[in-house]
Amino acid sequence: MNAQTDFSTVQPAVSLRKVIRQFGENRVIDELDLDIAPGEFVALLGASGSGKTTLLRSLAGLDPIEGGELIAPEARSAVFQEPRLMPWKRTWKNVTLGLRLDNAKAKAVQALTEVGLAHRLDAYPATLSGGESQRVALARSLVREPKLLLLDEPFAALDALTRIRMHRLIIELWRAHTPAVLLVTHDVDEAILLADRIIVLQEGRIAEQFRVALARPRDNGQLGFNAIRQRLLNRLGVEHDDEATIGKDHNPFLNPGYPLSAIAI
Repeated sequence: MNAQTDFSTVQPAVSLRKVIRQFGENRVIDELDLDIAPGEFVALLGASGSGKTTLLRSLAGLDPIEGGELIAPEARSAVFQEPRLMPWKRTWKNVTLGLRLDNAKAKAVQALTEVGLAHRLDAYPATLSGGESQRVALARSLVREPKLLLLDEPFAALDALTRIRMHRLIIELWRAHTPAVLLVTHDVDEAILLADRIIVLQEGRIAEQFRVALARPRDNGQLGFNAIRQRLLNRLGVEHDDEATIGKDHNPFLNPGYPLSAIAI
């Protein structure tokens, strides 16, 4: 991947066509169409109840769909808001949980080294901080070498400084392993900082999507960042100061069209 990557020219890693997910009479995902390219980082925003986590769970294979077609890689893994570690197992055994490998511990060491926790190999979850626990959860996902990494608000419970570190880490890991990524988040800034493409979900359908053409590494003081933020807040129904808003037609850092020919990676 490079700054000129055009994700529209490659075969999708994930493909949804007219996907329906409902609970009784309540249709949470409503005939949704979506493609995610190999190596693409997509952030999913939306109000509570818009279908974000429901969509992620279906992509993870945890929940069925009632209609349409869903194609996703067999090699996929998910990280949730809670680390979901087994308290009676040491860190390295949590990383390889469910895997049957002759070199399981070596694989765990490699994954924990990547997330900066090789020194906590034999620690129990109760002795880990919140950030350390989430890094173990990331290592557990990455040791499975996923083609699709699903992130369901994995940084929401962390303090501000730890979240900044985790943002940097997830970008490093994404670049090293190149999975397609779908991040569910309520944090507009987080979506802009991390994603190639941002999708706003509303009542189980895509209300808006666009690519983020900000150069990496990103920060919220970057030229063009606030314009994207204000547009997203407006779409999400959050009032803002109109004087701070830059019209999308005059903003070179986002494009509502799909696809863009040049994308900052």
